[in-house]
Amino acid sequence: MPSLDELLLAVARRLGRMRSDDPRRFAGLALVGTILVAAFAWYFRPWLHGIVYGLYTTPVLPVAALVGLGIAALARRHVGSLASGQFGFVVFVLVLVAGAGLAGFLAGEDIGKTTMERATTAESLSETDPAKPRVVTRSVASRYASNTLNFPQYRIQGGDITVRNGTPYWSYALAPDGAYNHYTKRQHGTVLVDMTQQNAEVDTVVGDIDKGIGPAFYNNYRFAMLKQANYLVAYGDPFMVVHENEQYIAVPYTKPEFHWLPLPYTTPEWGGVVLVGPDGDIEDLSPAAARDHSVLREQKLYPFELAREKVAATKYRNGIVNTFTSHEDEIEVAPVPGEGNDQPFLVFTSDGPEYVVAVEPYGQAQGLKEVWTVDSRTGEYAVYSPSQSLFGARKATDYVRQAARTTDWNRFTPSEPIPVVVDGQLYWEVRVVPSDSSGIAYIAFVNARSSDVHEVSTTAEVTAFLEGDRVAAASGDDGATAGRTPALVVERVAPNGTVIETLEVYGNESVRVVQGNATTNATTATNATEPPAAG
Repeated sequence: MPSLDELLLAVARRLGRMRSDDPRRFAGLALVGTILVAAFAWYFRPWLHGIVYGLYTTPVLPVAALVGLGIAALARRHVGSLASGQFGFVVFVLVLVAGAGLAGFLAGEDIGKTTMERATTAESLSETDPAKPRVVTRSVASRYASNTLNFPQYRIQGGDITVRNGTPYWSYALAPDGAYNHYTKRQHGTVLVDMTQQNAEVDTVVGDIDKGIGPAFYNNYRFAMLKQANYLVAYGDPFMVVHENEQYIAVPYTKPEFHWLPLPYTTPEWGGVVLVGPDGDIEDLSPAAARDHSVLREQKLYPFELAREKVAATKYRNGIVNTFTSHEDEIEVAPVPGEGNDQPFLVFTSDGPEYVVAVEPYGQAQGLKEVWTVDSRTGEYAVYSPSQSLFGARKATDYVRQAARTTDWNRFTPSEPIPVVVDGQLYWEVRVVPSDSSGIAYIAFVNARSSDVHEVSTTAEVTAFLEGDRVAAASGDDGATAGRTPALVVERVAPNGTVIETLEVYGNESVRVVQGNATTNATTATNATEPPAAG
């Protein structure tokens, strides 16, 4: 069988023997041009993926085209061929825009109601795993990774959660930096930032990846993936996986599900995970196969964007019209400060890694309406509706600001309020971050019912809090705990016996008492575990 080059050469010779005015010559040139364009488009089809997938998932497009052609045919008898074509095109555009908008509402309602029907009702939320706390925010992890980078030809790219030997990390690709390196180099490794440690714990795994993140298309994972794996699907953000000192790229994806009545539209469903190996080999795994794969055994697999989209779509639980009129029982995903990182948040619980999405009532209300959890490996949804009034993530950051009166909020920001559960109680874990994301100033746990704020400043204190290192001192009628038991309480007392101010001292902290006078100062240091004598 002749090759493509031989066929093109034969066609060119045939065209050369034709006269310049021979119609067959023009037809031949058109054929050759079409073949060349088709070959170019086929080879570089990854570059056209956005357009092709957009058309593929817009089934209302042919309907609009048929309506436009029909109107143009009817108008041709009255206004002429040219004017009828223009009129038909206008009708096509109008039908396409209106149809796509209506199809979007139908898709949202379908997604929302299906999610509500398939979700289980949770009586309580899973306890947070104290061995895997989320301490470092995404913005701080990016800063840690950049500050410790010592490869002048590379930069960090990405920023997603991966698990290595049981510990969660923020992972980044070492991508080529600069135009020259972009075309001449491959991804050079993976940067891992321990998200459970407040200080910068950074590990860099070095090694070129044949098809990686960041380089030109011939060394790029996405170009290879779109040529070898499923094409007509929507790929999510990639994340790095380090397994037995080998580097992999995992990419969850969704596939469209078509619906035809009352108007054609599509809804996304989890399709699987593509795994790119260090040698550029590509595996297209179904959800079940991904869960069983040894490389992905610890990893989250469900698409992040799909979890948010499905939870957000439950606002249509009472229909489309309700979202424009009475807004009865309508919800919205709570907007939270996060420096480029938004819900859902991945939380490690006693039942495994879960996406957690806190939703609030529609409008100005900031109370907690529901908490949705999504198993990050199976995609199973559960919804928890609190039986008592709890405040949401946004309000938690307000309580943190109120409690820390000495913090300069022009230079610090409450970031990423994560819902955590300790001893059956819901808290918002708020990280207070400098405006330049240079580190974690401190962490505040806000009781979602009582609004008590517990500030901790070290990783050990975070773990202790999540392990339940506190007692129900000064509990109210609701039974909410007041916080960890201090090792020492120092009271400032007025001459009339009134307590003016108290200071709680925890762990192995110490108290320094400085007595000043006109001539000398006396200083006494006291360990918190051995209270000083009164007097």
